[in-house]
Amino acid sequence: MTTAAIIVAAGRGKRVGGPLPKQWRDLSGRAVAAWTLEAFVRSPLVDRIVLVLHPDDMGLAPGYNGHEKVTVTAGGATRDASVRAGLEVLAGSDTELVLIHDVARPLVSEKIIARVVAALADAPGAAPALAVSDALWQGDGGGQVVRSVSRDRLFRAQTPQGFHYRAILDAHRNAPRAHTGGAADDVEIARAAGLDVAIVEGDERNLKITTEDDFARAEMYLAQQGSQMIDIRTGNGFDVHAFGPGSQVVLCGVPIAHEHALAGHSDADVGMHALSDAIYGALADGDIGRHFPPSEAQWKGADSRIFLEHAMARATARGYRLSNADVTLICEAPKITPHAPAMIARLGEILEVEAGRISVKATTSERLGFTGRGEGIAALATATLVKE
Repeated sequence: MTTAAIIVAAGRGKRVGGPLPKQWRDLSGRAVAAWTLEAFVRSPLVDRIVLVLHPDDMGLAPGYNGHEKVTVTAGGATRDASVRAGLEVLAGSDTELVLIHDVARPLVSEKIIARVVAALADAPGAAPALAVSDALWQGDGGGQVVRSVSRDRLFRAQTPQGFHYRAILDAHRNAPRAHTGGAADDVEIARAAGLDVAIVEGDERNLKITTEDDFARAEMYLAQQGSQMIDIRTGNGFDVHAFGPGSQVVLCGVPIAHEHALAGHSDADVGMHALSDAIYGALADGDIGRHFPPSEAQWKGADSRIFLEHAMARATARGYRLSNADVTLICEAPKITPHAPAMIARLGEILEVEAGRISVKATTSERLGFTGRGEGIAALATATLVKE
C-alpha cells in the first residue's frame, strides 16, 4: 500500500517571533523543517513526501529539493489551502494513504507514524492525541475564572493525521464554506465530510513549536535522545547465479579465470549483489531489484559497482557510515582464498572504508545442492551501519 506524507510548512510562524519563520530557525544545529523531513524520509512506511512551502520559501528546502522521496510545491494563503495543494500534487498517483503533518512538530517518532498507518487498516482516518489530564477552566477574557470545564473525553490533538487519500482529497475539495480557511486541522475537515477518525496514542515529545519556550523543550528532548541512543542497523543479503558459457567470473569486483561465467541480467557479481542488498536491508530500503529493475534494458550487463555505490550513497545521505561488512561466497570452484585480498581492496575502494572493516571468505556446501554440484555460486552478506 503506497503511503505519502504531506508536510505543511507554508505558515509564517509569527507567534514565536524572530526574523525567520519558525520552520527555518535553528534547532540543535539544523532547521526545524530539516528535523521534521528527516523523520519521514527515514520512515520505511512512507513512500513519498510532499513539502508544501510558502511561495517566498521555495528555495529554502534544507537539502531535500533533490531527494527522490520529496516533491516541493507552493502552498496557499491558509492551512487548508496548503494541505489541498499538497493533496492535489498526488492526484493521479498510486497513493492510497496520506499522512498530513505540521512542520512545527520536528520530534515526531516512527512509533507514532506506525500507529497512525496501522489504524488506517480499519478506519478512514486516524490521528494521534493525548488525553487531557489537567483541570480545565473557562475564563472571562480579563483574567478571571468563570467556571470549570469537564476534561472527560477531551484530547490534545497532534499530527500526523492520516487518511485514505481519495476520501480526504474529496473532503477538502468539497469542504463547506464555513470550514474553508478556518478548520483547526484535517480531522475537522474529515469530520465535516462524515469520515470517522480513530484516536491513537500520541507522545508528549511530539510537541508543536509555538513559543520560544518550545524551542528550549525541543532542544532538551533532542539532547536526551542523542545521549541515549546510537542508531545501529544491520542488514543481510543473499544472492545466487547459475553458471553459463564463458571463461571468467566476476566476484566482489575481481575477475577470476574459470571454465564458466555466471549468468545474469547485469555482470552477475553475486558477492557484490548480496552486499548491496545487505546495505539496502539495513536501511529498510528494499533491494537491488527495486532500485534497478531487471526489466529495464539499461541495466543489461551493468557493472555491479553501480548498485553498491548507490546503496552506500543512500546510507551516507541519511547520516550512516559503514561499520563493517562480511561477505561469504559459497561454491566448489573457483578457489576464492587467493583472491580475497583483492576483493577486500576493491570493496573498500567502492565503499570508501578501510580494508579492516571488510571481510570476504568462502565455503563449500560439501558437494550438496546446486553449489555442490557445481551449477552456480551463492553469496551471503551482512552489513552494519552506524549513525551517532
